[in-house]
Amino acid sequence: MDRLTLFGALAGLAVGLSACGNESGGTQPAVEESSSSLPTNLSSSSSSVPESSASVIPGDTSTISYSLKAFEGPFTNPHKGFCVTTGGAWSYSPEWQYAPEGSEKNQAWNIVSHGCGYQRWNKLNPEKGVYDWTELEKLLNAGAAYGKGYGLRVFPYASPMGRKNKYTVESDYDWTPSYVYEAGAKKDYAKMTDGGVEYTLAVPRWDDPIYIQAAKDFAAALAAKYDGDPRLEYIDIRAFGNWGEWHIAHFDGSQMPSDEIEMDMLDYYASLFKKTLLVLPSNGSGNVYRHALSLGIAKRDDGLIATPWREDSLEVAYKAGLPTIGENYSTYAIMLTYDNIIPGGHLRWTPERWKEVIYKSHMTYYVLDQDEHAAFEFYKENKADADSLSKVLGYNFSISKAELVTVTQAADTPDAHETTRALNITVKNTGVAPCFFDIYIVAEFVNGEGEVLEQLGKTIHVPKGTFKDEDVKDFSFSSKISNEQTNVAALPGVSVALSIYESEEAFKKGENPTVKFDNDGLLKNNKLLLKQK
Repeated sequence: MDRLTLFGALAGLAVGLSACGNESGGTQPAVEESSSSLPTNLSSSSSSVPESSASVIPGDTSTISYSLKAFEGPFTNPHKGFCVTTGGAWSYSPEWQYAPEGSEKNQAWNIVSHGCGYQRWNKLNPEKGVYDWTELEKLLNAGAAYGKGYGLRVFPYASPMGRKNKYTVESDYDWTPSYVYEAGAKKDYAKMTDGGVEYTLAVPRWDDPIYIQAAKDFAAALAAKYDGDPRLEYIDIRAFGNWGEWHIAHFDGSQMPSDEIEMDMLDYYASLFKKTLLVLPSNGSGNVYRHALSLGIAKRDDGLIATPWREDSLEVAYKAGLPTIGENYSTYAIMLTYDNIIPGGHLRWTPERWKEVIYKSHMTYYVLDQDEHAAFEFYKENKADADSLSKVLGYNFSISKAELVTVTQAADTPDAHETTRALNITVKNTGVAPCFFDIYIVAEFVNGEGEVLEQLGKTIHVPKGTFKDEDVKDFSFSSKISNEQTNVAALPGVSVALSIYESEEAFKKGENPTVKFDNDGLLKNNKLLLKQK
């Protein structure tokens, strides 16, 4: 090989360990290089392989192209995707017919990444300074056993709407601990009409300083216990209003606190939770919403599909670089009965409306349905669309091109030579939102059984928020070996596996990757085995 030809071949290998651009040629944020240290349980060299079986000739250049197609079937990944409502640890028990292994074989769980639901403040915090996490712990552990996280909402209050009993017991809906009132917190008495029956309800006075301090004390205890807990996907800040949704809808005689008080509560939560994602509930709006975004607090909306503008509100959070969380206005069965008349009515659920909401709001998390059967009937009737949208929600990494280029050149002495190997891949985020956490991409040479022989190049670190929806990024993993080392890439039966980790420490410890590429060839350990064309 003459010098000009050699220079051209090596230039193709010099794709930096960075993201080179998108489809339109725009510049992408830099991708950081990480250590090339191998996991402690992997071989850092291939000296145990006979060198004679991997001989190379100076001047050789070879290229291996890999066949790539999308993974078929439903798809889940961490920190994104569909959710089902989970009432307690029993939601995962095989004794419940709609559990993952229940008698109904509820296939909705195949596209679900996490459960979500509410806990009662007075159950978690029955007395001042006393906290009982027992039932919550059971739920979190039950979900974790199935690889499911949990989105937590702690309610101070839950309207008794739909309970046709004029004399509903106050403790059935006021879930603020009794010690808060015993300390002097005031109540308001509000009127609510439901089904033609008028109720008089005792409602916390939301701006009462004793109530506010109690809510902050609970937040501090919750953060001390759960901030950074990997079992928790996010925590809603449910300090005010009916269902803790920052509104007093249906109540005549109750008032929300001032914007200043609401923003102070957001400030306090943000000062406590440094790791777990915080979420502003449905009706946080205006200055309060803007302040939440400035603190890195994400946004939820529980009124989707039925009204035409709610997804626009969520889009604001997406544009601020934060996840969006959505839930329908009501259950699937009820929404099918809506009159589709605006104003004055509600939009009916349709697959087209469902997709419109997800795409417009760039949804990262979506509650599949509110029914108590973990979306069983919904999934049966909408399986194809739900499976497809499982790849649309949040991020979704798909490899469109992969090539292994090997160049061997003469070194300083006549008998010496040096081989450069580079795996060049092109990856697109085909989801509707960025990846909101750091990822670490690893390339490895593996044998026919999938056992790791050697890491190729360095681990590539992609900082959170920099791999946006529709972005296309090029990555290169390269390394050099001398003629005294074995080129495992040239051995029979050797292929390349690609992995995505949430931390480099997990890779070094030999743990399995948690994030999957949306490509055919996924192994049971979540690594992607590249197949030659």
